[in-house]
Amino acid sequence: MNLEEAIKTSIEYENKVKACYDEAQAQTKDEVAKKVFRLLAIEEQGHVDYLQLRLEEWQSSGKITVEELATTIPDGDQIDNSLNAVEDKLQSTKPNEAELDLLSKALEAERTTAAFYQKMVGELDNEGKRLFERFVEIEEGHVAIVQAEISAVSGFGTWFDMKEFDLSGGA
Repeated sequence: MNLEEAIKTSIEYENKVKACYDEAQAQTKDEVAKKVFRLLAIEEQGHVDYLQLRLEEWQSSGKITVEELATTIPDGDQIDNSLNAVEDKLQSTKPNEAELDLLSKALEAERTTAAFYQKMVGELDNEGKRLFERFVEIEEGHVAIVQAEISAVSGFGTWFDMKEFDLSGGA
């Protein structure tokens, strides 16, 4: 696959993942989950915009400039550490099956996208490799955040060290 094809394919992947988050945000009733989905949809739209600029640059000059791609999502290690720190405190409740289904779709989309980026890092040279290395890092963070939300929705009652509800207070 050449760089132009890789960028076009990446845009398709990012649009699919964004659609998962838009659907999840529209369907969930949980306000914390809505915020998570909204944040992830915004992130994915930023990826689409960034990739679209790289594609236009490539098509007009045959070169790309790998600019810094920021993320508001903590990296996977930070998320894992946060979850491990509260593991012993987790309490069980009935999971929201519809939301779990949406999250499972999002998780699969994120994993597929991350795997594609990893493949591009291995196949492309120079700018292409550098471009997709950052996407691998970001998508791994997205996978971790979706897994964290799955843990929260599964009834553990916490999300990143923040208690989402209090069984004794009825909230």
